[in-house]
Amino acid sequence: MSFAPYLGFAGNARAAMTWYAGIFGATDLQIMDNAAAPADQRPPGGEDRVMHAQFSAGPGAPLMASDWPDELVAAGPGRSCVFHVAPSLAEARRIFDALAEGGEVSMPFAATFWSSGFGGCTDRFGVAWMITVAEGPPAA
Repeated sequence: MSFAPYLGFAGNARAAMTWYAGIFGATDLQIMDNAAAPADQRPPGGEDRVMHAQFSAGPGAPLMASDWPDELVAAGPGRSCVFHVAPSLAEARRIFDALAEGGEVSMPFAATFWSSGFGGCTDRFGVAWMITVAEGPPAA
């Protein structure tokens, strides 16, 4: 069984997903606007909003997103985050720094007792991230 994060945005899903795809080196970003839906099934005034976007960054489930209807945005997405395991310490650090730029760091990227690198941040789009590396803790 696998789970895939699905992020909801307030009109900026295209910018967020394009930015994320660049950070993670994805080459398969797909974005479908509401305008692609039949006219009688489109949200009014939302033709330029993203109906669905996704990309994959290696094996596993894709990262997916859309622009949520205003009533869902107003209700808030709840507290959630995206957890990413990078293949190396250098790559984990690069991803963390890119996501944290213009955002807010909740846990600075550093070695922990369980990993040689882990950090938490909320990016400039308001999405919380935990970035780690599969490598174990540094030798004592």
